[in-house]
Amino acid sequence: MVHMLSILFLAIDGFAQMGAGIGAGLAAIGAGIGVGLIGSSALESIARQPEAMGDIRANMILTAALVEGVALFAVVVCVLVLFL
Repeated sequence: MVHMLSILFLAIDGFAQMGAGIGAGLAAIGAGIGVGLIGSSALESIARQPEAMGDIRANMILTAALVEGVALFAVVVCVLVLFL
């Protein structure tokens, strides 16, 4: 009985590690897609209205930083799941 419980705890730990890895990967993929969409939209906006380039660029950088910040928090949470 004790042996079965130790195997069960190892399996649960393994699934937690696998979930943390998948979560970190999905967070990075989502951030990459988000920043790519932000960049493409900003370039399209600058091409349509070149005189607003400064405002568009500032908003693009701010929004990309917010997306990357959320992704960084997600990766940190996944790393904490791995080690705690």
